[in-house]
Amino acid sequence: MSSTTTWAAKQKRLDGMPKPTATLTMYDDPAVRDRYQAAKRTADRADEVLAGLPKDADKDARALLDKEARDAHAELEAATAERDAHTVVLTFQALERGQLEELLAKYPATEEDEEAGRDYHFDTFAPELIATASTDGMPVEYAAQALKTWSLGDSEDLWNAAWGVQRRKRTDLGKG
Repeated sequence: MSSTTTWAAKQKRLDGMPKPTATLTMYDDPAVRDRYQAAKRTADRADEVLAGLPKDADKDARALLDKEARDAHAELEAATAERDAHTVVLTFQALERGQLEELLAKYPATEEDEEAGRDYHFDTFAPELIATASTDGMPVEYAAQALKTWSLGDSEDLWNAAWGVQRRKRTDLGKG
C-alpha cells in the first residue's frame, strides 16, 4: 500500500471523527438523583456479590442472592425512570477552531478580565459561547440569564461544560 493510499485512509478517518461533546445534567429534585445513585450502588453491589459467589455455593443462598439482585435491578429501573422524568440534559459541542477564535476576538478582555487571567470579556463571551456550543439551540439571552440567575455552582457548571469541551483533547502524545 502506498503512503498516499495510507494517508487517504487515515484522513478519511480523521475527517469522520465526531467533534467532542459534553453534557450537563440538571435535576429539578436532588432527592430523585440521590435515590437513583443509591439504587445504582445497591444493584452494582448485588451484581458483585453474585459474580463472586462460588459455583458450588448453597442453592438456597444463591436463590436468595438472585432474588436480592432482581429486586435491586427493579428498584434501579424505577429510580432511573423517576430520574429521567426529573432531569434536563444540556449538550455542548466543540466548535471549529476558527469559529472559537472569531468569538474570542469579538469579545476581547477588559483590564479586569486580564487581571483574572482571562483572554476574553467573560460577561459577553461566556453567554455567546454557551449558546453557540449548545446543540439544543439555547439562545444567547437564556445563557446570559442562566449565568446571572442560577446558583453559583450551577452557573459555573454551565460555563465549564461549554468551555471545557472546547479544550477537550482527543489526542495522546505517548509512545505508541
